[in-house]
Amino acid sequence: MSKSAVMMASLNSQDAALSALIARRKAGFSLERDFYTDESVYRVDVERIWRRGWLFAGHSCEIPNPGDYFALEVDSDPILVIRGDDKQVRALHNVCRHRGSLICPEAAGHVSWLVCPYHQWTYDRSGALVGCRGALEDLDKTQFGLRSVNAREVEGLIYICLAEQPPNFEPARDQLASLAKPQGFPRAKVAQSLDYTVRANWKLVWENNRECYHCNVNHPQYIRANFDHYNTDDTSPRIQQAMEAAVRRSEQKWAASGLAATHQQTGMTRFPDAERNIWFSANRTPLVEGYVSETLDGKQVAPLMGDYTEADVGTLRIRTLPNFWNHSSCDHGVSTRLLPAGPQLTRIRVTWLVHQDAFEGKDYQLEKLLPFWQLTSEQDWEICERQQRGVNSSAYVPGPYSPFKEYNVESFVRWYLNTVMRDP
Repeated sequence: MSKSAVMMASLNSQDAALSALIARRKAGFSLERDFYTDESVYRVDVERIWRRGWLFAGHSCEIPNPGDYFALEVDSDPILVIRGDDKQVRALHNVCRHRGSLICPEAAGHVSWLVCPYHQWTYDRSGALVGCRGALEDLDKTQFGLRSVNAREVEGLIYICLAEQPPNFEPARDQLASLAKPQGFPRAKVAQSLDYTVRANWKLVWENNRECYHCNVNHPQYIRANFDHYNTDDTSPRIQQAMEAAVRRSEQKWAASGLAATHQQTGMTRFPDAERNIWFSANRTPLVEGYVSETLDGKQVAPLMGDYTEADVGTLRIRTLPNFWNHSSCDHGVSTRLLPAGPQLTRIRVTWLVHQDAFEGKDYQLEKLLPFWQLTSEQDWEICERQQRGVNSSAYVPGPYSPFKEYNVESFVRWYLNTVMRDP
């Protein structure tokens, strides 16, 4: 049997197994164990979600100058994201066209040329091969440039897509650009990045992100600042009045600056939209009275970002499947990027952004900037790892979601199942 026939047979076998798993799934219940543990399901996830969709790669401010780059790995695919001589962002496979060595082993840096450390094949900053000592003189260099990856930049956020024919990015650009613009990500800088290796399937990390059922007990600092941990089953008249007062306050104060509370009720904004395959979302919502920033005491801890002229701007939320969410206040933004590393392993980077002119120690202190989202993130990673261990148990069977508090988990699961079964 030929290699292509073997691959086709393997995919057909995976489809049959996946179809059987999906057919057994009961709506409103969590997924079966294999979705979180099985290598073949993970391979389908990589091929049909991670290598087909738009992935958040990083921030424009990480590579402000031509030659600046950062690297990331999507499963087994090492990728470079580099600012070209024309100041445009490009993404390239970080794989030499000679014998496949990594070209840039460092996580980030600056290059004049991309030089393979193995045999010094040399590429310019667009990925074109310009030098290959020892090769035949008549080697057609135009055929051996670095393989490119689709890249898009929107309001300081960089996205890449590994597919040869990427899905349309414009609907996402339209929504993200309008809501992200006031935050000023293109005029930001990285104050801190923390990397985590979380021993849990990437879907468990997202499922945890899509509900705040767990927040009251697990995130004491978060619930003091936000309304979205309340739902229709536990929003008391007092809480409803507080939320409505916060919306009225924001409408009065924000109208002149063009901001608007696009999420005006308790509970999390509904995302994703599985039926319409909406994988992107952004909204602004008020914080609890007394909070102008998602910090431990609710106070501003860094200079205002972007276009903001006052601190009370609520919180900006951005999320794009399968690997990004951002929570931004008036004075800082916090981005979370997921990358799959195995059926039960997810690599996560959490990045804090502040205004580009802010100086650490003078304008902000990390000990005040980091704790709110560092605590919340690390509490979540522990939750996900505990769930993975429980799901691995022979005693695990899918359980029912709360219709009041886990509607977004059900939507995420439907989006996931629709996506992996679409155009196999």
